[in-house]
Amino acid sequence: MRVKIHHEGTNILIVMLLVVLAINVPLWIWVRPIAVPIASTAVFGVLFFLTVNFFRSPRRSFRGESEDVVVASADGTVVALEETFENEYLHGPAIQLSVFMSILNVHANWFPVNGEVIYTKHHSGRFMAAYLPKSSNENERATVVIRTADNQLVLVRQIAGAMARRIVTYAQPGEEASIHDHLGFIKFGSRVDIFLPLGSEILVKIGDKTTGGITEVARLPKGENQK
Repeated sequence: MRVKIHHEGTNILIVMLLVVLAINVPLWIWVRPIAVPIASTAVFGVLFFLTVNFFRSPRRSFRGESEDVVVASADGTVVALEETFENEYLHGPAIQLSVFMSILNVHANWFPVNGEVIYTKHHSGRFMAAYLPKSSNENERATVVIRTADNQLVLVRQIAGAMARRIVTYAQPGEEASIHDHLGFIKFGSRVDIFLPLGSEILVKIGDKTTGGITEVARLPKGENQK
């Protein structure tokens, strides 16, 4: 599995590196005792390393039979798993499976199923902690709906967290969705909800760790769920 820097972080890292150099080079030249520039460089070095770690973008490929499979859309921890009523697009009962991403997780988001993107919408909102249940409906968020080859509807919701200030969604209606591809990216702390048809076989439990694009979290039921 190769790792690269996600293009969403390139400009941020360049600017951050320039700031680090602008602050620390003069310290090394003019400031004494030497402990001051050493301490400053260490602090900024750790911050820069954490930012690089945040924007890493592993190349992943799901290895297995993908028919009816739902994979995790994000790296993180399963924090919600319940039957709920989805009122934005599905307008009916669904199984909500939520994964919370910490600042240390990869923040690229993968398509959870193969199919066709039929709906996308961005919603402005608040920036509460992403692990709170009401963040799903009140925080800034973006919704993507995918129709599978078996006519099942799967809704994915990217949710901004207390630190996140930008949700990026690449998916557009009419485009192909593949579990090997990125759906989008959320910067600095966030959560992804997947709404599945009732009858789906859930393969994870609350507290489980997931790997985006790799971990099988559910299997879709046979039959149609049309809108």
